[in-house]
Amino acid sequence: QMQLIESGGGLVQAGGSLRLSCAASGRTFSTYTMAWFRQAPGKEREFVSGLSRGGPATKYADSVKGRFTISGDNAKNTVYLQMNSLKPEDTAVYYCAADKYYRGTNIGTGEYNYDYWGQGTQVTVSS
Repeated sequence: QMQLIESGGGLVQAGGSLRLSCAASGRTFSTYTMAWFRQAPGKEREFVSGLSRGGPATKYADSVKGRFTISGDNAKNTVYLQMNSLKPEDTAVYYCAADKYYRGTNIGTGEYNYDYWGQGTQVTVSS
């Protein structure tokens, strides 16, 4: 079993930055694929970014490429999402997720690819 706890959300003006953190506990962290998803009001949850510890390799949704950066710290069992140049359309609840199977450099973008989820952290970007 793995527990994921997100933090770092908040209210920011358009053009600003936030860094989300996801602290993992309960199982070996270093070989998991970790990802960030988000869900805006009235919309389905969508993939934002993923980090495969096997490569390492990263993947980003087109909507955040060049603005968001995912990274991990094995010593702290923590994954980060640095979000720059935020836009009002980035407003959502952001969720951290972990795939319990080792898949090398493959990074799934569907919710079904992930076995563990955090409780979410709210990000609100004002215009």
